[in-house]
Amino acid sequence: MDNLTLTRINYMHPAVRQEVLTAYKHINNTLFGKNIRLRFTHTLRTFNEQDTLYAIGRTKPGKKVTNARAGQSAHNYGLAFDIAILIDKNGDGIFETASWNTTSDDDKDGTPDWTEAVNYLKKVGWAWGGEWRSFPDYPHFEKTFGHSWKSLQAKYNVGDVFSEVINGMTYKWVNL
Repeated sequence: MDNLTLTRINYMHPAVRQEVLTAYKHINNTLFGKNIRLRFTHTLRTFNEQDTLYAIGRTKPGKKVTNARAGQSAHNYGLAFDIAILIDKNGDGIFETASWNTTSDDDKDGTPDWTEAVNYLKKVGWAWGGEWRSFPDYPHFEKTFGHSWKSLQAKYNVGDVFSEVINGMTYKWVNL
C-alpha cells in the first residue's frame, strides 16, 4: 500500500473513510499487478488550498486546473479524491513514476490500469469527474450523498457540522 494515500484517506469525511479504504485496497490487491499502485493525490482540501488552485490560470501563471472556488468543491468537505497511477518500472519495489495516462496497461493484464480503477470506483458508487461535460476532471471522484456544493456550503455556513480531532488538529465535517 501507499502510505501517503493511507494518510490522505484518514483526512476524508468519516462517512466515506472506511468505504474509500476498502475500495483502495481492493483496487491494489485485486485489480492491479504488483508493479502498479493507486495513489490519491488529493483528498480533503482546505478552503485556502482551493482558492490557491482556483487562482492558477487566472491571477497566477499556468493552465486552469479547477472551476471551483473555496467551498465549491466536494474536496472541501472530505467527500472527494483525485487519483494517479504509481508505476514500479524496474520491479525494485520503488514506485518511481506517477502517471495520469488513461490508456496505459502497465501491469500487462489486457485492460488499461486507469480503466480498471475508474470502472471499479463507479461500480461502488463514486461519481467520476471524467464524465463531466463542461470541465472533465479525469482523476476526480466524489460522493456527496445527494448534496450539491451549494447545499454542502450552506450546511457548513450555518454550523450544521460536527468536529473530529485528527493528529492533534480539529476538523469540521458537515452533517450528511
